[in-house]
Amino acid sequence: MKTTFYSNGKLLITGEYLVLDGARAFALPTKFGQNLIVKEGQNQEIIWKSYNYDDQLWFEDVIYFSEIINNVEAKTETVKTTLITILHEAYLLNADFINKSEGYEISTHLTFPKNWGLGTSSTLLNNIAQWTKIDAYTLLKNSFGGSGYDIACAQNNTPIVYRLEKSLPIVEKVAFNPEFTKNIFFVYLNKKQSSKVAITAYYNNKNENLSENIQDNNKITKAILEAKTLNEFAHFVEKHEIHLSNILELATIKEIAFPDFNGVVKSLGAWGGDFVMAISKENPKEYFIRKGYETILTYDEMILQS
Repeated sequence: MKTTFYSNGKLLITGEYLVLDGARAFALPTKFGQNLIVKEGQNQEIIWKSYNYDDQLWFEDVIYFSEIINNVEAKTETVKTTLITILHEAYLLNADFINKSEGYEISTHLTFPKNWGLGTSSTLLNNIAQWTKIDAYTLLKNSFGGSGYDIACAQNNTPIVYRLEKSLPIVEKVAFNPEFTKNIFFVYLNKKQSSKVAITAYYNNKNENLSENIQDNNKITKAILEAKTLNEFAHFVEKHEIHLSNILELATIKEIAFPDFNGVVKSLGAWGGDFVMAISKENPKEYFIRKGYETILTYDEMILQS
């Protein structure tokens, strides 16, 4: 017998970094995600295999139940040690998946290239939480850390506004389906950005105007969601980008890489990598291809719409 679990990928449109401190963040689940398939095994071990979107095996190893239970601290961080850490935290929350089993054969299957940054870790965490019957937000907090907006996207099939209140996740489903989605594109910047590094940089630069910055973020997020025209939407998206640029003391991605672009370009999530959102009256594919960026998806190609 086998059981399959699935979680959606994610894109954070507003509230990056500030969401860690309670700001309202607008996020979109993607059509891409990850499966986790669990079969019964033996020998008190997990035979683990991970496949990329093209069915290429990118990780394979054996994890013994004893390693999960004891979670011996590793000298170097590897895929295996990261998995053991996650499974150990799951074990502490509900030991039944170890205590009541002889073993497992587990495979994970991404539906997007794993370097795209659409949630390889968050979809894995949410799938493991579903399988082990534990709370995914608690598992995230006890393992990787982070705001949890990506877990919310993994679990929801509609646009959401996400925030933390007294460290607890608040998820609000919102309507977002304006006519101008045909003018929204997502461009991969050809490199994966580390969320951990970016979050550390944010905390190091966090200033005493946090409350004011959060209020400004929330106003802009509200305006973006309520925008009726493409120009209005583009204006507030650009305003958000400039606002965060001032907070992080970093140049915007448009200033750095696309100063001659006729439209708006916004970083998504960790600044400097993964995907950006481009807003343009004309199809901008030729422009980005000339710049060396060949992965350009339309809104309809990228975003899950229930």
